[in-house]
Amino acid sequence: MFDRILRLVLVVALTGTLSQPVWAAAYDDEKPGAFTMVGDLVVARPVGVVITAVGAVAWVVALPFSALGGNVEGSAEALVLGPARETFQRCLGCRMTGRYQDPNEMN
Repeated sequence: MFDRILRLVLVVALTGTLSQPVWAAAYDDEKPGAFTMVGDLVVARPVGVVITAVGAVAWVVALPFSALGGNVEGSAEALVLGPARETFQRCLGCRMTGRYQDPNEMN
């Protein structure tokens, strides 16, 4: 069972890594297209959830050392909060974190 899960995670990670140039070519600076949104939904978001979960576990394991070093906030930002923002607060298909803002409607 563990072997199958490990294979699935590796396949998803490899697929996301290899398809990155295709996403970059299909990206339009003004508005993300359907291909970019589907790729984000199917590959990037699940990988982001996994990275956030692994980062949370790593943060808990490193917490005593971070507390002794005085950088609990920094380690939380790097390991948990940053990946969580990229996964859950970024608009579908966008590169930057935050809600989608139409460039034509901005001042």
